Amino acid sequence: MEKKRDWFENESFWAQYAPVLFDAQRWAEAPSVAEGILHIIGAANVEGKEGPAILDAGCGPGRISVELAARGARVTGVDIIRPFLNAALESAQDEGVELELVQADLRTFSRPGAFDAAVSLYTSFGYCDTIEEDMTILRNIASALVPGGWFILEMTGREIAVRDFTEGEWFERGGFTVLTEFSVEGAWEGLRSRWMLIDENGRKIDHVFVQRLYSAVELKRLMMATGFSSVEIYGDFDFSPYNEKARTMVLVART
Repeated sequence: MEKKRDWFENESFWAQYAPVLFDAQRWAEAPSVAEGILHIIGAANVEGKEGPAILDAGCGPGRISVELAARGARVTGVDIIRPFLNAALESAQDEGVELELVQADLRTFSRPGAFDAAVSLYTSFGYCDTIEEDMTILRNIASALVPGGWFILEMTGREIAVRDFTEGEWFERGGFTVLTEFSVEGAWEGLRSRWMLIDENGRKIDHVFVQRLYSAVELKRLMMATGFSSVEIYGDFDFSPYNEKARTMVLVART
């Protein structure tokens, strides 16, 4: 029997929603995010040296991968969506940098001890059906790192989702009018999101998905249980505290 495909394996979804998810503002943020990552792992100045080997787990269209490579890192971008990898390759060629791009499912991707650091950014984690699948991804990432390697995971934490919750909104982005509806799954175990896109001709695209919500402490415990020896929690890439003013949730782990 053929395995049921998860929604995030649907290439047509990403093709339709990419202009909204990866708009000009998101691309403009990439240089500062890349610099923050290299600063965290102590590789901000690699001129004349071999740069760190970094795994971009869920690299999407290469937004951060390209910026890391431009700063001397040796980057392997892994994503399950082929059109995203094609877009990442095109961006890398435009910028004159090299990327290794691999089409793979992070639940099965394995390359033991190959990387100095790994990143999972822009809430690319928490969409699997089960916590066990999420733990498999974390375990695979931990095993892919050298001893003492770094893993930086950035996503929307439960605390921020509660603080900023709204039932919906609308805005213009990427050439679309975007209408959103949000509702809580279980006891704040997940956030159900409905995104409706309307183009200039009135054509509509409608998609619903659920993101699992982890508190910072819950996610830290999962990471400690899947091969990491330490995990620190921050509210941004600048080591600011994860408190009521946090912009996002950033976990910095070591193997």
